[in-house]
Amino acid sequence: MMQETLKDLLISELKDLYSAENQLTKALPKMVKAANCEQLQKGFEGHLQKTKQHVERLTKVFQLLKKDPAGKKCMAMEGLIKEGEEVIEKYEEDSSILDAGLICAAQKVEHYEISGYGSVIAWAELLGLTKEAEILKETLEDEKEANSNLTELATGHINKAALTGPDKEDGMEMSNDKEFSSQGNKRAKSHSR
Repeated sequence: MMQETLKDLLISELKDLYSAENQLTKALPKMVKAANCEQLQKGFEGHLQKTKQHVERLTKVFQLLKKDPAGKKCMAMEGLIKEGEEVIEKYEEDSSILDAGLICAAQKVEHYEISGYGSVIAWAELLGLTKEAEILKETLEDEKEANSNLTELATGHINKAALTGPDKEDGMEMSNDKEFSSQGNKRAKSHSR
């Protein structure tokens, strides 16, 4: 009985993540358009492609579980997206502040997803759903890497530009043109665990 209850919770949280990822596929193009820093734009574009893969992976997990992914709306993601839209509205005239705010909004999303995927992976493993857990781990690694790369981008020059203004950066551009979206070739290591 208790095991069935945990499985119900797993399904509910997977539906929440499915809704969250689908909402992000609609929100990320707006963030691309709003961002001023080319590296941030590229990062959002890359993460949009990754988010579409996350939806595909979740669909596969639901197929393995023989469950329908529909039926739940992620209210937390809806709120986080709304906060991001408010940042765009409020700071659209100040490019450096806007980019710093967009990174903050994006990292809130990443932290939400990291905690959600971490929980469902732990539950799937407890329930003996090894294949499902492995699929979910790929996405968790993507989210962690996106968060790390956002931090690097922010501390590299975007937050400094927000403080001093974009004209006073004095060569603080990042030395590499790194997107914050993860690259698929790094995923093989997650399968070897």
